[in-house]
Amino acid sequence: MTQGYLTTHVLDTARGCPAAGLPITLYRLEGDDRILLAQMTTNADGRTDSPILPKDRFATGTYELLFDCTAYLDANAAPANAPRFLDQIPIRFGINDADAHYHVPLLLSPFGYSTYRGS
Repeated sequence: MTQGYLTTHVLDTARGCPAAGLPITLYRLEGDDRILLAQMTTNADGRTDSPILPKDRFATGTYELLFDCTAYLDANAAPANAPRFLDQIPIRFGINDADAHYHVPLLLSPFGYSTYRGS
């Protein structure tokens, strides 16, 4: 039985706080196809209330997390340029260990972002 799972955490580095209310979509990539697996929104701590990909659905493969930053940045960032420099941030990554915890955080500001494999 697979024991791995996928989580994220979105932090607003410009404001120094969690990014609450930010929509996230998870896709599994198979060739040219993007298969929708989950849609969630970050809570007050900038995390999702449950794993994005829980143990019972976890599998090796290539995935994409799509962070929809538009509404969050419009409500919380200055200046409000139109169009914003960042709106949707896709992060593609591979899962090669079906028993591991994969944590893919997003450090966000209006003009840049960073990610890494966390723990």
